[in-house]
Order: sequence, then structure tokens, then C-alpha cells
Amino acid sequence: MTTCFLKYTIDPDKVIQFEHYGKLWIDLVNEMGGLHHGYLLPHEGANNIAYASFSFPSLAEYENYRNRISHSPKCLEALQYAKDTKCIISFERNFLRPVFEGVSEKEKLFY
Repeated sequence: MTTCFLKYTIDPDKVIQFEHYGKLWIDLVNEMGGLHHGYLLPHEGANNIAYASFSFPSLAEYENYRNRISHSPKCLEALQYAKDTKCIISFERNFLRPVFEGVSEKEKLFY
């Protein structure tokens, strides 16, 4: 399994717009074969940092998802929404591999 972990710098005056953007991507990732773990929005502390993570069974399946984005009207709409609202200032993308102990093989697929 590969988990994509995103750290966003967002416009603190546009958290509502960023939240809408996040809700769009949760459904899109899930529809395209991944498992979205959700978004974490500013609450206490820094008011301009947000996080998200989602997993695919393999890096190859993640890459397939990335290739499909440019052909998906819904994905392109979500990307355009972020551009139009300017809710995202920048982001970092990292890929992580989880470590499990005491979890069944089935649970490991999308933990």
C-alpha cells in the first residue's frame, strides 16, 4: 500500500473554500479506487496549514489514478475550483508506507 500525505499552506481567509475543495476530492479519490482518509483543517495553532491523506493498494495504482485525473471532468472541475478561489497557496506531497502489527492481511489493503 502507498499513502499520499499532503501538507497544504492555505489562505486563512478561505478555509471554507478549502473545505469544499477537500470534500470534492474525498469522493473523487474513493470513486477512482483509492481510500481517502480525510482532510485536517486548522483549529488551534497555525491558521494556514491543512493536511490530507489517501491510500492506493500500490504506487502503480496511484500513478494510474494520477493519469486519469486529466481525463476526468469532475477532477478538472475540482482543480479549477482551487485555482478560481485561490484557497491553496502551496502544497507538499509525500508518499509513505505504513507499518502494521497484529492486523490481518485484508485490513492492510485499506487500513
